[in-house]
Amino acid sequence: SLNALENVMLPLELAGAADARAKSRDIIDKVGLGQRWSHYPAQLSGGEKQRVALARAFATEPAVLFADEPTGNLDSRTGEKIMQLMFDLNRSSSTTLVLVTHDSGLAERCDRILSLDAGKLVSDVRAAA
Repeated sequence: SLNALENVMLPLELAGAADARAKSRDIIDKVGLGQRWSHYPAQLSGGEKQRVALARAFATEPAVLFADEPTGNLDSRTGEKIMQLMFDLNRSSSTTLVLVTHDSGLAERCDRILSLDAGKLVSDVRAAA
């Protein structure tokens, strides 16, 4: 029942942010949906819905952001665009991104890879500095 802008504004309003609308419009623009802010979920593509979700997640500037298979329901081209956007937003914020994925190519783009098997840590690899 909320449009894209209202979806992004909701957690900011709940946190008491006085500038929730302006901040939400800014991040909606950053994710490339400046012209679609008034659209409802049924009017958005899967990739656009993911961009709204990213905008909402990063809007509150969380210390840690967990993303569980963020591209799992997207085609590979759209998924790549969404991941690039997620990494760009992550670099421009002070948020730690914890990404859960089965995609080894995506994992290799991260600074650290923790691999689990049956709930047990089997490797811990850090990217070369």
